[in-house]
Amino acid sequence: MNTRLIKTLQHVRELIAQAPLLEPEWESKDECYQWVEGVLRHFQYKSLTRSEKGLIKQYLTLATGYSRAQITRLISACLSQGRLKRKQRTSNGFTRQYTKADIRLLAATDQLHNGLNGAAIKKLCERAYEQGDQRFVRLKDISVSHIYNLRQSKTYRNIRTPKDVTKPTNRAIGIRRKPRPEGQPGFIRIDTVHQGDKDRVKGVYHINAVDEVTQYQVVCSVEKISETFLIPVLEELLAAFPFKLRGFHSDNGSEYINGRVAKLLEKLRINFTKSRARKTNDNALVESKNGAVIRKILGYAHIPQKYATEINEFNRNYLTPYLNFHRPCFFAETEVDKKGKERKKYRYENMMTPYEKFRSISNCKKYLKKGITLEELEARATSMSDNEAAEQLQAAKESLFQSIFERKA
Repeated sequence: MNTRLIKTLQHVRELIAQAPLLEPEWESKDECYQWVEGVLRHFQYKSLTRSEKGLIKQYLTLATGYSRAQITRLISACLSQGRLKRKQRTSNGFTRQYTKADIRLLAATDQLHNGLNGAAIKKLCERAYEQGDQRFVRLKDISVSHIYNLRQSKTYRNIRTPKDVTKPTNRAIGIRRKPRPEGQPGFIRIDTVHQGDKDRVKGVYHINAVDEVTQYQVVCSVEKISETFLIPVLEELLAAFPFKLRGFHSDNGSEYINGRVAKLLEKLRINFTKSRARKTNDNALVESKNGAVIRKILGYAHIPQKYATEINEFNRNYLTPYLNFHRPCFFAETEVDKKGKERKKYRYENMMTPYEKFRSISNCKKYLKKGITLEELEARATSMSDNEAAEQLQAAKESLFQSIFERKA
């Protein structure tokens, strides 16, 4: 718009009368600001009367296309600073702390460890860096909440993306009460996980046992849960714990509540307890491990019973060592408030592997079985890094499932 001929206030009045015809056209904001400053200088805005100032404001509003409030701000800036200069935006926003390579590494770590919770993954990133993996230099300091943010990113979702339940029944074997370990290892919770039916044919069964205090976990697989098949596997499972067992707690499933199991436990001098009615927390620890470990690692797909021996070998050689020496777990602290109510607190500082938890128990050597030493367990724990153990587990799992499903086909 050509405003070179607008020299007097009368010219301004005449122009405003033709306001509907005005179409502001400025090549840049800098040019517009320069023109506004020139108009204010030419008309000596400061010395004008109130009505004349209003006229100039109206003129500037029409000529620039800005709102009256914006023109008022520009005039104030020009009068206070003596000139009008546009502030350039120099900010490029927030710098990215975690690169795409970090997100891919997080996704790979999640995949290796079957998508553990954020705190466990943070702990694994810290441990990986401490064990010499420089790729985790930034991820070691990541917050737990930001792990969940990165899991929502497109980069993460391009790499990886998660799945239901079991049922438990009545007999007068075992004491119906909650175990009382009193901070000592050797009181295990046990449950059965079924690997699905197909065409009315039962799949393999997994026996999952977890120590209440240390969360030391042993997984075995069995073809059927009848006494003939279950007893030898139970003997193997009980022998796999490095410390002496003093308690055995199950739900009311008939695979455990029977004379053969009771006789086996009596022979080993292990107290047999079972869950109480309407006390769902009695066996909650092992049931949570069913979903967080068994289902995540071994999945939901039907596996024929004839492969139980191969799966059991995989559990013995890869899964059980990984769970106890390389997979961090939360451990609760019990706090009592002023009213005497107990509250469980799960602090990040208390996260450790089951073996580390056992080692932290005062005078832990006295709980070990005869022939097992702390040095032997320490050697197993440090023989490889957490990620190496997870890679070995994933490779063995892939090889096992490929072998099973090729033969099924």
